[in-house]
Amino acid sequence: MPKPPPLPSLLSSPELERSSVVANNTMNRERGLTGVNSYARELGVDLLAHLTHRPAPSWLDLCSGEGRALREAASGLPAEAVLTAVDLVGPLAPRPAPPALEETVASVSSWTPARTYDLITCVHGLHYVGDQLGLLARAASWLTEDGLLAAHFDPESIRHADGTTAAKPAVSALRAAGYEYSPRHHRLTLHGGRPVDLPFHYLGADPSAGPNYTGQPAVASYYTAS
Repeated sequence: MPKPPPLPSLLSSPELERSSVVANNTMNRERGLTGVNSYARELGVDLLAHLTHRPAPSWLDLCSGEGRALREAASGLPAEAVLTAVDLVGPLAPRPAPPALEETVASVSSWTPARTYDLITCVHGLHYVGDQLGLLARAASWLTEDGLLAAHFDPESIRHADGTTAAKPAVSALRAAGYEYSPRHHRLTLHGGRPVDLPFHYLGADPSAGPNYTGQPAVASYYTAS
């Protein structure tokens, strides 16, 4: 009987962020708010419709790239709007931001906001985050009472310590916590902020896992049950 392949050396979040798969990622840099290559199409949500009826709407975009979607949204929202873009690299072509937009260069694995948000998005960003489940649990507490979280999620990137897939237990735990998952679109949503404690302990990440459903190289995240 052939021996199973050796397990990869797992990286911590700081090590992972220096890897070529994460550092050179351009998955979400240029998407706008609406149109063919847009947040609306990728997430299947009319984001402005979710925000515009609020007197001071707030939107947090994780792994925001160039921040085009938030810049476009700023012109259609009231002056009291709060738009926060967080990206490991930040805009590669810096330009003046509208007053409502705050651009933060930081790791989403360690960054924490000082407020809650009506909308939190992460378009194809979790594919390059080590502790994906940890970020999803933390982000749930960053939502307002009637806020919406919308993100892409690949369950096959969640692995047990022995390298086997943990997709089913991960999706089951997320659904038990209130998230909705669409396998067809690889979309994960959560309606309403809440504390979330997922039964997983993060071990580290493998940036050499290869392409995921997007066809692009992505990260595999390893966990044990907690």
